Formats: sequence, structure tokens, C-alpha cells
Amino acid sequence: MKIYNSATNKKEEFIPLHDGEVNIYSCGPTVYNYFHIGNARPFIVFDTLRRYFEYLGYKVKFVQNFTDVDDKMITNAAKEGITVKELGERFIAEYFKDAKALNIKPATVHPKATEHIDDILALIQRLVDNGHAYVCDNGDVYFDTKSDPEYGKLSGQNLDDLELGARIEVNDIKKNPMDFALWKAKKDINEISWKSPWGEGRPGWHIECSAMSMKYLGETLDIHGGGQDLKFPHHENEIAQSECATGKPFVRYWMHNGYININNKKMSKSENNFFTVRDILKEFNPIAVRLFMLSAHYANPINFSHDLLMQAQSALSRIDNCRENLKFIINGNYSYNIDLSDLIDKTRADFRVAMDDDLNTADAIGVIFEYIKELNVVFAENKDSKSAESALKVLDELLDVLGLLKEDDEIPENIISMAEQRNEARKNKDYALADKLRDEISSLGYEIKDTPEGIKISKKQ
Repeated sequence: MKIYNSATNKKEEFIPLHDGEVNIYSCGPTVYNYFHIGNARPFIVFDTLRRYFEYLGYKVKFVQNFTDVDDKMITNAAKEGITVKELGERFIAEYFKDAKALNIKPATVHPKATEHIDDILALIQRLVDNGHAYVCDNGDVYFDTKSDPEYGKLSGQNLDDLELGARIEVNDIKKNPMDFALWKAKKDINEISWKSPWGEGRPGWHIECSAMSMKYLGETLDIHGGGQDLKFPHHENEIAQSECATGKPFVRYWMHNGYININNKKMSKSENNFFTVRDILKEFNPIAVRLFMLSAHYANPINFSHDLLMQAQSALSRIDNCRENLKFIINGNYSYNIDLSDLIDKTRADFRVAMDDDLNTADAIGVIFEYIKELNVVFAENKDSKSAESALKVLDELLDVLGLLKEDDEIPENIISMAEQRNEARKNKDYALADKLRDEISSLGYEIKDTPEGIKISKKQ
């Protein structure tokens, strides 16, 4: 497998630190609200990466954090008259609801910043002790960027260039404009805080990811992923503080997904085009949203629009229809003896080629639809239950790698009974009753199709 490494700006063969094992860290949400459609892209992309490595037989340890203390959380909690902890717990629960809908698997570990204060303090102390961080009179602790000669290597800029174009908070406490907070001293009596050697306060944003990733994955990670917007300064700062603390390479392969535009404009509240996933799922099938996200290469920008989501929903229907047809043939006990071995071998091989090429999910989806097209032609001419079973197994196998395989919904007994009654009504030419039963079935969220082989019932998209 080759991965485009954002640190070297080239594709490199992926070789894990430990044979047969992969450890991945992906930046998670700040839990002050529902996560938005821009957040959803990295969550889906790196879930797919994790799934593919598991498909290849690797033992994967996947860590995704929750930032459950920061300025926005403190502000929102104060507005609602609740604690930061209560706010965080609420939106962590909401995260899992939306993530489950998008078929995002829970991480191996979901560490929270507030539950790793001791690890964060220990890492800051290492940086203070070795001269890479300094303590201010007010109790703030800053990382000294000028103490790291390699600072800026991820973004490809030197410190002087970064300082020249920096839109960074400058204050009288910092030694240098690019220095960043490791520990923020408590400023308000009601502000959430923890005790530290430098006084009460709370961790800065960047330090939590270094402390938590190294706690669970070791001092050198195989892969670190996140959105392009995190490359600088967040990931740059993670590298600096981690490597200055340990003296070891922090990450071997960096992966960054591209931005999402909404109707060809950058997503922002001022443009009134800011959508949470919860908003989107009121109208669209969550698996269609996932299919849309994977329909472009992860590193490229992607345009998000109502029309494109409708296209994804239509594409998902093609997948569902193929699966339903195969299951119908399987249950029909047909025996024509169709040989699909060449088609199956080619499809699996082509899928691997696409995914091995820097997780090219767009091409992998193309392989799946080509496979569906071939299956539709084959089984339109002849029926064979055993071949259909083999075909469905492979289709589901590849869909599952991409997280596009939905759990099949059992058709309720009352729906089956109504469908049988409708069938009898049609045989008796009682079309008024048949239409009435069809409408009732539709109102309960199911649709019925009349085919030459019999009736097919499915849950509506």
C-alpha cells in the first residue's frame, strides 16, 4: 500500500513500525455542539482507512480523542448554566448517535482531555525541564518555538516566514509571537481548572493530542490523520512538542483530507451554509452521505450540495437494488450453474489496486459499480442461487470495507401479511383494495415491487 505522506509531500510505501500491526491517531471533535459536515469527512475517511487495514489482516489500534475543555465549551456551558463536564458528556453522546448513523466504528480508545490531565502535566514538565518550554509569572506555560530548529517542517516554512505572515495572538507574556500555550492559568474564579506545579489552570489545545496519542500508541505513531485545516498550527505544534520531549520521530505518515465547500463556497456561519450532520440526516440517508464523502479522493477538496447528495442517494439505491435482486435469487433455489470466478477475482484485485493507491475510494467505488453492472447483466439472463450467494458475499465484503454495508432490516410480519393480502387482491382483480394496501405499506415506510418472479418488499430510502 502506498500513502501520500503530507510530511514529505510524496507517496510512500506503507511499512508499519511493527509487523502486522498499525496504530492510527485521528483528531476528534471539540464537543461543544453537534459535529458539522466538515468534521464528518475526516471521521469517515479515517474510519475507512482503519477498515481497510483490518480487511488486509492488520491488527489496528485506532485512537480518536474528544476535546472536552476549551474556550467555546466554557462559553457555551456558562450560557446554558451547566458545567463544562455536563456539556461535554451531552455532545459526546450526540457524537456517537451521528457517528453510528454514518456507520463510523467506535475507536479502539476515545480519550478525553479532562481525564488525562496527569499525562498532560507530565509531558509539559518534560518540556520545561529540558528547556523547550517556559513558565510565565502569571502561571501560563508556553512552548518556545525558537528552541526547536525544525519547527515548521510539516508546513514547509521556516520560523521567520511563519512569524512574518502570522495571524497569531500576540501578548506581552510570550517570548516569541509563534510560541503557543501548553498550560493556561486560571483567570476567572468560576473557570474550570486543575492544580499544577505552575498554579491552577487548564491545558492548551495542542498538548492534549500529544499526551493522549503517545499514552495509547507509544512515542512514535504509524499514522496521524486529520483535516487540512489542522496541518498548521495544530499538527505542526504536536510535532514540535512531542519530538522535543522524546527526541524521537513523532509520526511516520501524516495524512490530511481536503476541505469541503458548500455549493462551491467555503462553509461558514456568515454565509448561512453551515450544516451539522444532524441537519443533513433529517433529509438524506446517512449511508448516502458516507457514499458521497468517499466518492472523491480524500486529499482533494469536495463540493457539497443538495444535488450531489441526491445523486449519491440514487447511487445507493442501485447498490440496494442489486443486493435485493441477489437475495431474491438466493431464496428462489434456482440452479442454472453460472461461473463467476473470473469476475469475482478481477473485482477483488481491482478493488485492492484502487485502495492500495493512497486509499483511492473513488476508484474503489467505481470498481463496485462495474461489478454491479456485470451482475445485473448475468442474472437478468439466467438464475442461479449458489452463484448469487457468492456474488452477494463479495459485494457485501467490499461494501463493508468502505462502511457502505447497511444492516439488513427485517421486514415486519404485518408488512409481509399486507403484501400477501395485496397479492391476493390483485389475483381477484380487486384493484381498489390492492392500491389501498400498497398505500398503507408505503405510509409505514416500505415499498413493494411487482416482478416476473414475484413481489419484492424493501424499506424505503
